[in-house]
Amino acid sequence: MPKSRFSEGFAEALGFLGGSLAGFWIGRWLELDIFAPVYGPTTLVAIFLVSLGGGLGLHVAKAWRAKPKSNR
Repeated sequence: MPKSRFSEGFAEALGFLGGSLAGFWIGRWLELDIFAPVYGPTTLVAIFLVSLGGGLGLHVAKAWRAKPKSNR
């Protein structure tokens, strides 16, 4: 596997993981429990925040990798 493909996948995985964790901690800050035993509206909002954070983190990682490198 070429190094660029590995670094691309690694960057995307870190972006997804970081975004998901950010969504999780924002939910915890808002006192939303993603691991509640019964799904209710607050649990669904917490799941949405984690999903949204993961998607945004992946998007940011892809945009960062696509940014042209400046040669100085």
